Amino acid sequence: MMGAVVAIGGGHGLATVLESLVGRCESLTGVVSVADDGGSSGRLRRDLGIVAPGDMRRCLAALVPNGLIRQALEHRFGSGALAGHPAGNVLLASMLELETDPVVVMDVLGSMVGAQGRILPATDERVDLMATAERGTVKGQVAISESGAIDNIRVSPRDPHVPVAVLDAIAEASVIIVGPGSLYTSVLAPVVPKILESINASDARVVYIANLTGEPGETDDYTLDDHIGAVLRHGLTPDVVLADRSDECRSEHEAIVHRADVVSVGAGVHDLAKLGAALVEIAGRPRPKSSDQEI
Repeated sequence: MMGAVVAIGGGHGLATVLESLVGRCESLTGVVSVADDGGSSGRLRRDLGIVAPGDMRRCLAALVPNGLIRQALEHRFGSGALAGHPAGNVLLASMLELETDPVVVMDVLGSMVGAQGRILPATDERVDLMATAERGTVKGQVAISESGAIDNIRVSPRDPHVPVAVLDAIAEASVIIVGPGSLYTSVLAPVVPKILESINASDARVVYIANLTGEPGETDDYTLDDHIGAVLRHGLTPDVVLADRSDECRSEHEAIVHRADVVSVGAGVHDLAKLGAALVEIAGRPRPKSSDQEI
């Protein structure tokens, strides 16, 4: 059993990590990017002036037991005025119009649906992703995900307000997990300056879960070292990098790489049970002396 865990990211990757850890830790908090500007989230964000709800909804659903409530949160309308919108996004949008503090909204909704953990927005104000890429400065999550050759990611405004609840959760965590997911637009997107500062000041073990492959349009042909290099370039220094055992290429950061079988057979995606077990194993390992780790 792990202690207090904070997992940071967005989209499907963070949802997978959260679901893999249900019942495996004393407390579980997801810190979620709210910078999505595509699809249903983008439409609601533009029309209503709210933080993007989609990744928060997806991660909340991952903490809800299988059944009608979880299915309803994820149900996507197929026709009519709501076509393309997941029901959970619409519910969140209505709550965010009534209560402007997304922390309050997520806590209330989490209680309503029986979530086995807490979901918090990385920022409580709207932010736009900005990237420096080969073709210059690119704005917006969707555009960045298709730009390729990305050097760095940041947000506008550069130092947005982070909820106190997020900083408190990071300060109290025994394990902080970042990734997997779209490297720049999901994994690094929520690591805004105050969150990065809080992580670096924490005594928690920081684990980066490496992606299984490069992602077309964003990290084409990235190796394990390319992924680790991008994380380090953005100021995050993981104590452990969790990589699948099938990636046999030796890393220049091998001293901190933990290899485990974490992939679903024949599916090419992270397996919930295997991933959760690997994270518990990492959390239970003695911390190495600082002289034993060099990045």
